[in-house]
Amino acid sequence: MGSRVSREEFEWVYTDQPHANRRQEILAKYPEIKALMKPDPNLIWIITGMILIQLASFYLVKDLDWKWLLFWCYAFGSCLNHSMTLAIHEVSHNFPFGHHKALWNRWFGIFANLPLGVPYSISFKRYHMDHHRFLGADGIDVDIPTDFEGWFFCTTFRKLVWVILQPLFYAFRPLFINPKPVTYLEIINTAVQIVFNIIVYYVFGIKSLVYMLAATLLGLGLHPISGHFIAEHYMFLKGHETYSYYGPLNLLTFNVGYHNEHHDFPNVPGKNLPLVRKIAAEYYDNLPHYNSWFKVLYDFVMDDTISPYSRIKRPPKGNEVLE
Repeated sequence: MGSRVSREEFEWVYTDQPHANRRQEILAKYPEIKALMKPDPNLIWIITGMILIQLASFYLVKDLDWKWLLFWCYAFGSCLNHSMTLAIHEVSHNFPFGHHKALWNRWFGIFANLPLGVPYSISFKRYHMDHHRFLGADGIDVDIPTDFEGWFFCTTFRKLVWVILQPLFYAFRPLFINPKPVTYLEIINTAVQIVFNIIVYYVFGIKSLVYMLAATLLGLGLHPISGHFIAEHYMFLKGHETYSYYGPLNLLTFNVGYHNEHHDFPNVPGKNLPLVRKIAAEYYDNLPHYNSWFKVLYDFVMDDTISPYSRIKRPPKGNEVLE
C-alpha cells in the first residue's frame, strides 16, 4: 500500500501572490512585453483542424476491435483531447478573438468542447479566472484539492488512484469548494454537447462514442501530459508555488508548461510565452522548473513527502469579486 506521507495539512501563507510583484518589475524593465499581449487568431484554425482530425478518427475507429479501439484511444485520442482542453484554456483567456469579442470566444469554446464529449468550456472559464485572480485562496481557487483528498490519498497506491481519477476530482471539486449559480451559457454548452454526442452515436456507432469519452477520461488521468496538473503548483520545493516546464510536450499543449510566465502575464497567448522567458531570462532561468512531466507524476506517486496536501493556501480577504 505504501507509507503515509509526513505532510498532514496544507501550507498556509499570508502574503500576496508573487506573480503580481514580478510582473510589475518585469514590465518596468522590459515594457516591450506589452506588445506580446494581443490575440492569436491562428488558434481559430488550429482548433478547427483538431476537431476535424478527431471527427476523422471517429470514423476510423468505428469498426475496430475493442482492444485496438482502446489502444488508439490512449495512444492518439487521449493526446488530442487533452490538448483540446488546453486549447479551451487559451479560449478562456479570449485569445482567439480578443477581449473586445468576449462572447465570440465563449461560443468558440463551446465549439472546441465538442470532441471532449463532456460539457466543460464555459464552467472552466468561470473558475479559471478565479484561479488567476485569487491563486490558492481557500474556498475560491478550486484547483486546490479538498481536505478529504489530502487526508485520504496519502499513500503510494492511493496517490496513484488519485492521479487516475483526476478528471473526476476536477469535475466535482467545484461543487463542494465554490459552487456557482448555473448560467445560460453553461446550459447551452451542456445541451449542444448532448446533441453532438447523440449525433456521434447515430452516425458512427457506440464504439466511436466510447472512444471519444474514454479519450477524455484517459487523457486527463494517468497520462504523460497530465503531469502538468501536478507540475504547475504542487510544492515539491518548499516556498515555490508555481513551476514551469520546458520540455517537448509544450508543442502539444499551447505552451502551458511556461506556467510562471503564464501567471505573470495571463494576457500573453501561449505562443508568445517563450518570448517572455527570452526577454526576461534573468527572472525565469534560475527558478525551479521541470523538463519531464512523466517524472513529475512518478515523483508525486512515489515520494512519501508529497501528497495532495502539497499546495500553498491563502485565507480569503473577504472582498474578492468572483467570476
